[in-house]
Amino acid sequence: MKLLLQKNVDKLGKIGDVVVVAAGYGRNYLLPFGYAVEVTQDNIHRFESMRRRLIALEQETKEKFQLVAKEVEKADCTILANASEEGHLYGSVTARDIAKQLASVGLDVDPKCIQLDAPIKEMGTYKVKIRLHPEVECEAKVWVVKGDDTHEPKKAKAAAAAEPEEGSA
Repeated sequence: MKLLLQKNVDKLGKIGDVVVVAAGYGRNYLLPFGYAVEVTQDNIHRFESMRRRLIALEQETKEKFQLVAKEVEKADCTILANASEEGHLYGSVTARDIAKQLASVGLDVDPKCIQLDAPIKEMGTYKVKIRLHPEVECEAKVWVVKGDDTHEPKKAKAAAAAEPEEGSA
């Protein structure tokens, strides 16, 4: 299936490229999400008139993501997790957890942009690649530390509730 790209598509092509893809990929992904249109004379003429605007919009998006990338590299991303004494996490830290932590400091990063080879299952410091745009990548430093046990605050609240208040008879 021949398609004309209207947006840059990672590992496929740039705006204005005519590409040949599998029919399913084109029908189910590229066409519905507006990444491409079918190659017809009408679409080619329409694209030529919109080319400058699309390229300017793509450049503006890239610049916006470059600013976000600088902020992500400066950001402090500390994730509290329940862990054993040996440092093994009871669960794992995923891209969604990292995105949530970055959102708490005001950085909106899509979890799909965070590239983890495998979920993090040990405490420590990790450098995580984040690909915000096909041409914009950055690294975030993620600290996974042992969080407070959830049972101790409950014990402290129970002990405080058991003590009689001063001045009551």
